[in-house]
Amino acid sequence: MGGGGATAGVDAGRHGTHQNCLGTHGVRGRSVNRERLHAFSVAGLLLGWSVLAPRVPRRWYPAPHVLLGAAAVATTDAPLGVRPPALTQGLRWGSAAAATVVAAVALSATLTPVRAGMAARKPPASPATWLLLHIPLGTVWSEEAGYRASLGSVAARAFGVTGGRLFTAAVFGLSHIPDARAARDSVPGTVLVTGAAGWVFSWLRDRSGSLAAPMLAHLAVNEAGAVAAVVFSRPIRD
Repeated sequence: MGGGGATAGVDAGRHGTHQNCLGTHGVRGRSVNRERLHAFSVAGLLLGWSVLAPRVPRRWYPAPHVLLGAAAVATTDAPLGVRPPALTQGLRWGSAAAATVVAAVALSATLTPVRAGMAARKPPASPATWLLLHIPLGTVWSEEAGYRASLGSVAARAFGVTGGRLFTAAVFGLSHIPDARAARDSVPGTVLVTGAAGWVFSWLRDRSGSLAAPMLAHLAVNEAGAVAAVVFSRPIRD
């Protein structure tokens, strides 16, 4: 009788442990599902904004984009890494990436076909405003805050670091479809190129721990292309 009672006690303990494990897995599963739903929700909002943004009155630019980036960071509690030592690492990695980009653009500008492509771009009537305000705030800050900081943080929790990086890159690429159509560029090509760039930007953020790194790299890409367009073509009125 005593042995049977002990056995029953052990079996009951095992059963309880099994139930606890199932309960833990259930909680984890629900948590992951919530994180994934959150990631898709943020992605949907960003993609929706990419469609609506071209319809915003031009005179308001870049205020709505700046506010969107700030709101995205605030609502997802995304870390920016703007304090040492993360900031130091971000500046170091970002400067190295920016220098590489500038060197690549400068070298490519020596090629006639590349110069012709740069000349085909039509900069706005005020290059200074474009270079000093619209690109840094309207493009770089808003996209890095929205995609790398906000969506990147949520996606990493939902899919892991690698999966989150791929998810963020894919959404970033898709967000450029309206721009590609407006410019009559190749949509698949634009999605692939910007998606690849988005992956690199996410990698820089993860590697450095600071949003400063992808911001500097992104700024170099856009500013170098914009400066080339200004140098090789005449500005026109919007």
